[in-house]
Amino acid sequence: MDLTQLLEDSGAILRGHFLLTSGRHSDIYFEKFRVLERPDVLSALCAEIAREFADGGFDFVAGPTTGGIIIAFEVARQMGLLSVYIETENGIKTLRRGKTLSPGSVGLIVDDVLTTGTSLRESHEAIVAAGGKVGAFAVLIDRATGDLGLQAPLFSAYKVEATSYPPDEVPDWLNDIPIQKPGTRTVIAPA
Repeated sequence: MDLTQLLEDSGAILRGHFLLTSGRHSDIYFEKFRVLERPDVLSALCAEIAREFADGGFDFVAGPTTGGIIIAFEVARQMGLLSVYIETENGIKTLRRGKTLSPGSVGLIVDDVLTTGTSLRESHEAIVAAGGKVGAFAVLIDRATGDLGLQAPLFSAYKVEATSYPPDEVPDWLNDIPIQKPGTRTVIAPA
């Protein structure tokens, strides 16, 4: 199966000038909702994750809102595991609605698009705070570069080389393109 073609056909890969939630700029953006609205594309990417961790000894699959919970459901369904949803309450990722974890239970944290790792690190903290352990991370699309400071192995269903630039280093050719700000998080000002 050609994952690149699936992503292109679904409209998930956009080209232009994008202000990412990290505050960085890029000429490529991945619109996760074009993947999440297509069960065939989502299931194919989730199958890559489920195959990678089929014998991982996990007790549950967890994902943060919004896209991560849909992915967590599908990966958990394919693996025959419990699905756990991480939500935000008072600005902190947590398990809500009375959800608890068995002490020491091991989870696989999944999410949609990886750029800086913030969502994965926050999700890791939520699982540990609830008494669980994180055995690994998995994402549908990985556009990250460098060390993200994750404390468990990372698997990507689809890895792409997508350069991003800090605001003060945006090349002229990219600045000539009108800027768009997709995404759901508030833009984080770079340090």
